[in-house]
Amino acid sequence: MGVMSISVDIPARYVSFLMLFVVFVCAPFSVDADEKTDRNTDPEVTVLIYHRFGDDRYPTTNVPTDRFKEQMEYLRKNNYQVISLQDLVFFIKNQQPLPDRAVVITIDDGYKSVYDVAWPILESYGYPFTVFLYVKATDKNYQDILSWKDVQEMKAAGVDFEDHSYSHHRFGDWPKNMDESQYRAWIRDDLLKGSRILSEQLGEKPRFFAIPYGEYNSIVLEEALSIGYEAIMSQDPGSVSLDSDLMLIPREPILGDEWSSIQHFEKILHRVDMPLKDMEPPPTALSYPLVSRFGGTLKDVNQYVPGTIGIYVSGLGWKPAIVEGNSVYINNDEPLVRHVSRVTVSGRLKKNGRLAMRTWMLIQRPDLATKRGD
Repeated sequence: MGVMSISVDIPARYVSFLMLFVVFVCAPFSVDADEKTDRNTDPEVTVLIYHRFGDDRYPTTNVPTDRFKEQMEYLRKNNYQVISLQDLVFFIKNQQPLPDRAVVITIDDGYKSVYDVAWPILESYGYPFTVFLYVKATDKNYQDILSWKDVQEMKAAGVDFEDHSYSHHRFGDWPKNMDESQYRAWIRDDLLKGSRILSEQLGEKPRFFAIPYGEYNSIVLEEALSIGYEAIMSQDPGSVSLDSDLMLIPREPILGDEWSSIQHFEKILHRVDMPLKDMEPPPTALSYPLVSRFGGTLKDVNQYVPGTIGIYVSGLGWKPAIVEGNSVYINNDEPLVRHVSRVTVSGRLKKNGRLAMRTWMLIQRPDLATKRGD
């Protein structure tokens, strides 16, 4: 088998979302001194996601080596606990108290720079981490990807390896030529193949799944759940609490120039989860472009500063929410023009001013996706 080159980069539509998210969700609220110092409240965990390290060829998914070192030192100096993904899932599953000031480190795809750059740095700090392997890339010996020998060596040293699918498809993109049963089979067959190969190579079945490109709908989540994963990772920004859904764990991307800066790193560590249920609409594969209402039901609306609760929708911007009891929503008469959209509900906590948020994704069926420039 010849060596193949691979580039799995963050799509432009995802970067565009992050830029707009910063403008419309974060800009209305300043981070004051109290937010940076008052953390003696309900513990939250930030799950970080990395891709490449010290590889300037791919600037949108790379973190410079010196910045990565700076971030790991920031965690140490500021008394953050870096815990394993297994521990985080255990705490949520069993509703055990989360540790305060905690972080989980995850890395997607399994590029060679994980072995050459990230691992020595993480090992020097004693930080556990999880690598989600793009199985086909390792199995076919793609260029710049960890080999099975690398994986076995790291696993023997205690590194956790989990599943990132076999083919790294954009599973949230429902192929035009498939009905629902065919679409489900396409997802399921790929996940089963990746899980089987990982089980054979690692001697144990993978427990966790990271969705390629972070793009999903309810069918993707249902099929991943049917494989038997204990938790599913998105690439939606946000923090993790005991109210988080194990089937949609948010992760904060650390990449590029602005989003690998220590200023951005510090900001995301101060965000908290906003417990939300009855998401409207849920993350289904949309068969219609007009969604008349966005919102959900908060656990306790009284936790938030009045007037700070708002809802952001890709392409529509940020709008103040209508609040009726614990129900928060906005009405809408504009069709979604983006193929992939995210909905974020956010607000400021009364007790410490920290930004609370919950985000989920909406993807239109391909027959409706007339504009894909997101």
